[in-house]
Order: sequence, then structure tokens, then C-alpha cells
Amino acid sequence: MPREIVVDPLVTRMRGGDRRALARLLTAIENDHPALPELGAAIAQFTGHAQIIGLTGPPGVGKSTSTDALVAAYRAHGLSVAVLAVDPSSPFSGGALLGDRIRMVGHSGDSGVFVRSMATRGHLGGLSAAAPAALRLLDAAGFDILLVETVGVGQSEVHIASLADTTIVLLAPGAGDSIQAAKAGVLEIADVFVVNKADHDGAAATVRDLRAMISLGQTGEPGQWRPPIVTTVAERGEGAADVIDAIATHRAWLSEHDELSLRRRRRAAGEIEELALRRLRERWERPNAEVKLEDLAEAVARGVLDPYAAAQAVAG
Repeated sequence: MPREIVVDPLVTRMRGGDRRALARLLTAIENDHPALPELGAAIAQFTGHAQIIGLTGPPGVGKSTSTDALVAAYRAHGLSVAVLAVDPSSPFSGGALLGDRIRMVGHSGDSGVFVRSMATRGHLGGLSAAAPAALRLLDAAGFDILLVETVGVGQSEVHIASLADTTIVLLAPGAGDSIQAAKAGVLEIADVFVVNKADHDGAAATVRDLRAMISLGQTGEPGQWRPPIVTTVAERGEGAADVIDAIATHRAWLSEHDELSLRRRRRAAGEIEELALRRLRERWERPNAEVKLEDLAEAVARGVLDPYAAAQAVAG
């Protein structure tokens, strides 16, 4: 039985800067609490202001360290930052393998920074199923910048592009052919490339390969965005300001070409679709459901019903 929450007081406290209230509401989102429709209605008027920045890339490129450096750089500009760090799930508890208490300890006393780890819980694409609603809540909490760090296990963590205003793909030299390893999906979503560990051997070659790949992908259309390549040494904080400048340039391009509003409409459409599909699944999985998936599957397997008719019965 989920713990009861009273939405309006918690939202009021959250809007006033109460981090305990924010954490409790995030937990409700992760647990798919029955009060989520009420929560969504309560925060809708406060959303649409934060800038969402996604970070992804193969393992070992320094995503967490780069996120930490970006937090410090944005705080130096006086902007508040929330970090949603999506981690693999524990096979035992289902929770995040890496907790927010061991991340970014240097910002633990900063009231302008909030860090939350969220487990994928088996959801594919590098994000948690609860991530869209969590980002909406963090936006409503009043943060200026939302940084989303994905699991990043290689080639298929591309869902971040549907959630972020700007997607950063991080690579690093010395970890094998990282471009070859990631090109099946991750590279194509980059708005900004960051080559971290630029003080290591092979950094120049990685930048050169990226430039060649970007040139191949350009169509030559007027006004087309060309992803910049920024080199960093995140563990020393070097290059973080350049990354922020590249993000700002991309945001200006998005606004100029009406891409920012388009991306946000697509994000909203995807969230609506996912929620509608979830409600549909819940409807046919109820014990007293008029149409049961198992019965339809049996009819299709015996040839009594075709899959199209079964799907129509489910959809109503």
C-alpha cells in the first residue's frame, strides 16, 4: 500500500525550497503513486522554464565527473542546478547502484544544487520510465538548469534526445575505438560533442575523427546546426566554461529556428503517449477487466481471432 501524500502542501513547500518535500514527491513519481495525476495538475503552471541538458556516452568517458564540472560552472554564473543521474538497477533491491550521496559531495552544502539518483528498473534507452515526470517536477521546483546523466552503456541510449533541449555526447581517447563503438546510435543525437580527458594520448585523433564524421553527416542545408567539438579535462574543471558556451550557442540556434518549442512539443507528445499506453495496460490487467489479454492471446493462438481484431477489442 503506497504511503499517502497530500499533494498541495508538499508542492507549496517544494516551491519554497524545501528539499525534503521535493525528495518525497520524486519518490512518489518513482513508485508510480496514485496521486500522480493530482501532482501533475498542481505543478503544470510552474513548468516550462528550466533548460534541460542531457549527457550520455560510452562507459569510462567521465560522465559523472563532467556533470560535476558543469554544475560548478553554472553555479559560478549564479544559476541553480538539479542533477538527475540515471543509474543501472540493483538486481536485488531494484534501486540505483550508485546513490546520490556518493556523487558530487563538493556541492552537498550548496542550496542551489540538488542531486538525485534514479534507477532504470529495467527500462531501456538509458533512462528511467519516471524520468520525464521527474524532470517536470524539478522544473516546477524552480531550478534554472536540469542536467540529466544517462546510464550510457554504448549504442542505444538515445532516449535522452527526446527529453533534452541540448544533448551532449561525451567521448574520451584511450578507451578503444569509442567512435566506432558508439556510432550505431549515440553519435547521431549529439548537439554538442565533448572529448574528455583531452590531456591523454589520442585526444587529437578523436577530435579529428569526429570532425570527419560530422562532415559526412552534414547535408549542406542553410542554417543546419553543426555540432561543435569541445575538449575538456573534467577532473580539473578545464573546458567546462567552453561547454557552457557551446550549449548557450545551441540554445540560441534553437530559439532562432523555432526548434526549442518544437522539441518541447515532441517531448510533451511522447510523455502523453507513454502515459496513455500505461493506462491502457493497467486497464486490461485489472482482475475485473471486461477484456483480458490472456483470453485474447488464447483466441489468437487457436486461430479463432486475428491479432488486429484482438487489438481493436483491447483499444475499445
